[in-house]
Amino acid sequence: MAELMSKARLRWACRRGMLELDVLLAPFVEQGYDGLTEQQKAEFEQLLACDDPDLFAWFMGHAKSEKPELQALVNLIVQRVRV
Repeated sequence: MAELMSKARLRWACRRGMLELDVLLAPFVEQGYDGLTEQQKAEFEQLLACDDPDLFAWFMGHAKSEKPELQALVNLIVQRVRV
């Protein structure tokens, strides 16, 4: 498995072009990331590589990711981070 990003790089990657994404992703890195498995952490990095419009649609429930593992993370983040 490839080496995971440092927490500082994750924080930077969570800074998006949409405030709606910032308020979900940044708190999750601080509050929930450490509790993920190594596999989930790698999938979280894949999630951060997705385009903002896709992420927005997934988090707002307008669409679902075609990758079940990414959709599972979206669901987990929505459950964990109360805005």
